[in-house]
Amino acid sequence: MKQTICTYCPILLIAILLHCLMSCRSGSNSEAESLLKYVDTRVGTAPSITHTAGKFGKKTEEYGQTLPAVLEPNGMNFWTPQTRDTELKCVAPYYYTDTLLQGFRNSHWIVGGCTQDYGSMTLMPLFDNLRCQPLQRATRFSHQDEVATPSYYSVFLPDENIHTEMTARSRSAIYRFTYKKAGKGYLVVNPNSDEGQGYISIDTINNQIYGYNPVHRIYQGLGKPAGYSGHFVIQFNKKITNYGTYRGDSLFTHATQIDKAPRMGLFIEFDVEPGEEVLIKAASSFVSREGAIRNLEAEIPHWDFDRTRTELSRIWELHFSSIKVETENHTDKEKFYGAFYRASFLPRTFNDVDGHYPSFAKGEPIRQLPEGETYYEDFSMWDTYRALHPLINLIYPTKGGDMMQSLVHKYEQGGWLPAFPCWNSYTAAMIGDHSIAAIGDAYSKGIRNFDVEKAYEGMRKNAFEIPSDIDEYKDGMGRRALTSYLKYGYIPLEDAVPDAFHTQEQVSRTMEYAYDDFVLAQMAKSLGKTADYEKLILRATNYRNVIDPRTGYAQGRHADGTFLDENNAFSFVRFITEGAPCHYTWYAPQDPYGLMESMGGKANYIAKLDSMFSEQRYWHGNEPCHQVAFMFNYAGEPWKTQQAVRHIMETEYLNTPGGLAGNDDAGQMSAWYMFAAMGFYPVCPGTPYYMLASPSFPSLTLHLENKKTFTVKALKASEKNIYIQSATLNGKPYTRNYITHQDIMNGGTMEFVMGDKPNTGWGTRPEDCPPDMIM
Repeated sequence: MKQTICTYCPILLIAILLHCLMSCRSGSNSEAESLLKYVDTRVGTAPSITHTAGKFGKKTEEYGQTLPAVLEPNGMNFWTPQTRDTELKCVAPYYYTDTLLQGFRNSHWIVGGCTQDYGSMTLMPLFDNLRCQPLQRATRFSHQDEVATPSYYSVFLPDENIHTEMTARSRSAIYRFTYKKAGKGYLVVNPNSDEGQGYISIDTINNQIYGYNPVHRIYQGLGKPAGYSGHFVIQFNKKITNYGTYRGDSLFTHATQIDKAPRMGLFIEFDVEPGEEVLIKAASSFVSREGAIRNLEAEIPHWDFDRTRTELSRIWELHFSSIKVETENHTDKEKFYGAFYRASFLPRTFNDVDGHYPSFAKGEPIRQLPEGETYYEDFSMWDTYRALHPLINLIYPTKGGDMMQSLVHKYEQGGWLPAFPCWNSYTAAMIGDHSIAAIGDAYSKGIRNFDVEKAYEGMRKNAFEIPSDIDEYKDGMGRRALTSYLKYGYIPLEDAVPDAFHTQEQVSRTMEYAYDDFVLAQMAKSLGKTADYEKLILRATNYRNVIDPRTGYAQGRHADGTFLDENNAFSFVRFITEGAPCHYTWYAPQDPYGLMESMGGKANYIAKLDSMFSEQRYWHGNEPCHQVAFMFNYAGEPWKTQQAVRHIMETEYLNTPGGLAGNDDAGQMSAWYMFAAMGFYPVCPGTPYYMLASPSFPSLTLHLENKKTFTVKALKASEKNIYIQSATLNGKPYTRNYITHQDIMNGGTMEFVMGDKPNTGWGTRPEDCPPDMIM
């Protein structure tokens, strides 16, 4: 039998295996519908046209900050066309409004955010005219000539007379450049280093270029070495006629290497005939040159462009097939699977094919994973714990557990559980302690393929201990202002929170820590750690200490217990993170019923929640508002959730380059849309509950990892029929305005009848509302 299998062509064997996997996942042996055709990867790369900040009076975000990349879901590299050459903060490699193309980059951009790229390189094909610097070699291109899908990108460069094509795997890529005229062809390669660091060389005997670019972590103007490099290797199957290096405007013909120079790189020259195809392969590693070569040999050991494109297309089809949407509305499918694409970038794979990766601890050697394990990096946790990680935990729980094990590795190696691990380092880039939230959510959903006890150890350390080393504190280890939080039950305005990145934000920190304490309390209770549970569940109500009883809104509070005496509920203030008090007031997902009490009762809660939408105070372009629309369910008015969620879906998400309301934030904005379209949302990650909203598809089926299916049917659903009239679960009447994770994992069918008018009787009784989680 082994002999027979080995006689198959490798690509045929891969195709057969992937086809079988897709058939198993979809529950059908019939040919699956191609879902790649619904995805335009350029959505989010142009200025936002969907939203202004209501009465706040200005655009809140200009771009979705996404990429038209080819990649594997959660792969190492994002292979993207490049229109900007910097690795600086808040500048993505590609913008739709740019008209000149500078090359193709192996980007590690934390897609959808406002961070920085790192450890990248760019290559560019040229014809007849050698220009090395990115601005000089930039050439015209037209969006009409682009094909931009998750598995394939192509564009014609008219001034170069080259048709360029790109496809990839996780760590490697293959390019096909078709020259339309006879003459001189060139390939220019440069490490992207804003600090003028790095190295590049050519091996003319083996047709190979090698380089590296030291990774620097730059955030809000502060630069720190991350302690490792982005290594890359490029191979070409073309005889070259000339080569050399460059620095600035100076060329060094026949030079084989250059390093530590600003604006440096390398070029090769070759002869081409009309219609000739030149193939280029590239791969990277965060470990070594040898690692990059091994990655390339493992993922693309051949020179067959179409083979790699087929492999990557099948990987994406399999990925998308976990959720099957049935609708005649083509645009709705585009929006859903486009969101699925954007929710599949991060966290990224960080290890080589042999399991090696840079240690999370500074100055430590390279580490190696157990066989079959993946090490993930770039957890934009302040954003993604809300919906992206719950989405992964729902449809890909094994991957979700692997990601949590990566967080455990970071704790073991660095000594503290990171709050916002990016660039394989602590960052203190955002507030909160939401690795606790992500781990707690995975645990609450029954995921156990990570070291639970070690994870709890790290979570508990963050919640109870304070770094004694000031350098640890500055590097982002431990909780900011934990001493004040434990002393007062809130962080007073007098505590300036000495942090290189965020100097105030006391109220937001208080509320986020209270939520994290709640999630940790639930895990402590499940693990039988009663003493920890009793302390933490009390701390979970600390958010109440910053709700001003005079107004019912979040407010700054002094150390003597007095509240700030200002009318600022609708203003951007220093003690609130990226928003106004009216936004953060709703940041008590663990205790909405307690929040009602703090506001003076349910009627005040409803009135304030109504005003968020009637007065245009809701801000979907940033994460603190993401749970707000679903919180009517707790007050027994679920039809208002149904209305608000549908309005957000229709006005904040368009299938155009400028169609996102703000930064996609590592996929969080897109994961929100996916949950909303499915008809349920995890308001409080770390608990097994989803709030029901307004399912928008006639039928949607989750093909779960446990081999079961869960189908959501929305009879009569349309743009007008947004309100739930009635519901059944597996044929039995269902009146709860929430559903449990176990209900979904058990498989079955949930059926809704939709209408154009609110049914103010469905889901409104106290027993139909979500349970009180703080008792």
